Amino acid sequence: MTAASEDRDRLLMHAAIDGELDPANAIAVEQRIAADPALAQERARVEALRRALREQLPPEAVPPALSARIRRVVGIGEGRAQPSWRALAASVALAAVLSSGGTWYAARPPAGDMVTEAVVASHVRALMAPQPADISSSDQHTVKPWFAGRIPQAPRVVDLASEGFPLVGGRIDVVGRTPVPSLVYKRRQHLISLTAIPGASASAAPRSQTAQGFTLIGWAAGGVSYWAVSDLNRDELETFARAFREAPL
Repeated sequence: MTAASEDRDRLLMHAAIDGELDPANAIAVEQRIAADPALAQERARVEALRRALREQLPPEAVPPALSARIRRVVGIGEGRAQPSWRALAASVALAAVLSSGGTWYAARPPAGDMVTEAVVASHVRALMAPQPADISSSDQHTVKPWFAGRIPQAPRVVDLASEGFPLVGGRIDVVGRTPVPSLVYKRRQHLISLTAIPGASASAAPRSQTAQGFTLIGWAAGGVSYWAVSDLNRDELETFARAFREAPL
């Protein structure tokens, strides 16, 4: 199969998930997915991400003031059923401004409590899933490139097998309305989720806490906020966090 045909099948798969295909094409796509394990895995990943987005991002009503502002700019008001072409042009410009502002809102670092709740919830979902990672590999050079094209920035991935924390793989979680990378490590029979959230303002000393029966270690480095969560005891999780921070780049 060529790269072009793979891209076409992937696009059709996304269209099928969104319900945009007619019945005949939907059936054809399902047949391709059934015959292609990689495509089936990609669909499972996308559907899992959609579910996570629905859980983390409940629908929000448009604020009345914003709605009124848009109607004024577009030119829709009392006694005016259709906007003028100037109003329509202005609405396009306003949409661009609003969408860029929405992008900033989605990408800004979330508040602390929301972060801990989100990383714990993602860890619990991973424990309940058939596989805790979207990409399963102990090779850091396989896991890191997998994130390319799926999220804006690939995470730092280090090999900690010699420290007793072998790499299991990686997945994409959602924290504060933003898809973020999570690495999965293992300590005996315990799994560790390490989530990297871009946007940390400065480096910070590690801090630990407990939430919902799990231990969390958080720190910031290189403009990224890291959160490690596991049911490991605090000492072992702190050992993991220290090994990750001190590992060579």
